[in-house]
Amino acid sequence: MRLLHTSDWHLGRAFHRVNLLGAQSEFIGHLVTTVREHAVDAVVVSGDVYDRAVPPLAAVELFDTALHRLADLGVPTVMISGNHDSARRLGVGAGLIDRAGIHLRTEPSAAGTPVVLRDAHGDVAFYGLPYLEPALVKDEFGVARAGHEAVLGAAMDRVRADLATRAPGTRSVVLAHAFVTGGQASDSERDITVGGVAAVPAGVFDGVDYVALGHLHGCQTITERVRYSGSPLAYSFSEADHRKSMWLIDLDADGSVGADRVDCPVPRPLARLRGTLDDLLADPGLTRLEDAWIEATLTDAVRPAEPMARLTERFPHTLSLVFAPERAPGDPDVSYARRLAGRSDQQIAQDFVAHVRGAGPDERETAVLREAFDAVRASDAVREAAR
Repeated sequence: MRLLHTSDWHLGRAFHRVNLLGAQSEFIGHLVTTVREHAVDAVVVSGDVYDRAVPPLAAVELFDTALHRLADLGVPTVMISGNHDSARRLGVGAGLIDRAGIHLRTEPSAAGTPVVLRDAHGDVAFYGLPYLEPALVKDEFGVARAGHEAVLGAAMDRVRADLATRAPGTRSVVLAHAFVTGGQASDSERDITVGGVAAVPAGVFDGVDYVALGHLHGCQTITERVRYSGSPLAYSFSEADHRKSMWLIDLDADGSVGADRVDCPVPRPLARLRGTLDDLLADPGLTRLEDAWIEATLTDAVRPAEPMARLTERFPHTLSLVFAPERAPGDPDVSYARRLAGRSDQQIAQDFVAHVRGAGPDERETAVLREAFDAVRASDAVREAAR
């Protein structure tokens, strides 16, 4: 069976205020063409279909168009909700849409109930594990403590239990939306840290033939059977070096996996430039980037006059301007933002305690801070789910 694995469409998202709906529509057309030209047997979409719980009308219309075009192909599609989606909204009409061959899986309680498709070699069971917010689903899965590994492990226990009841030789595919250990993050994914831990080990998915992951925006291979497709478009400058693509997966009769990448259309290349303003404006080696979307980091010791206006004369698609004056290490004028770059909320809070008190928090205080951040995240998740 040949699968096309994609995820993280983020319909409705902009790129530094640039509307991407046209590029997202082009991607949908590319996906449909790929299904047709590569004789795909099933499409799997591993979450974050929309960029937010209440998407703009234009994004909903594009999603509706995508569903109709996929249904018209007569090729089954299995789709789960991600942490950006409202599972309830995305799942509206799932039973009816199911009849058209579009299988929406947004309910955690249905983790062990597969969509079963057949090919010449027998059944393939597709299990959809939507994004599992630990605080909201721990009771459903009967875990004592909310955590990503615990709830995903419990969901996978249901998958393996169901698979054990099926005919010998039944192949299996799991769709999941999670941060799996070994994956490389970018700046455009929403933090899903719980208890100070975001990642779950790949071993939690043992026992199935292929795991189609969503959440991280870079296409990557965790193991030969566990892969991220990544997002079809770049949603932050941290993705400037990404090769945006989908996975074309061949699932053989014995469950072995073959994988090839299918590149996605690039609306405009991304580039991150760094240097003084005069150097960036004069460097002949940057001519090839004059049509790219640009993030420029200026290192001038003194902020130059009208930097954006001058940059856009040469690089008309400059979208982000950052000032990072080059100063000696330890210079007290180093910006607050630079000092905090790459640090989690928990680390920032612990540093603040150390700054105020002269000593960092002890083990008990660290646990209190972690519980506070988890409570805020859980509260936000409940509020999002209720919208």
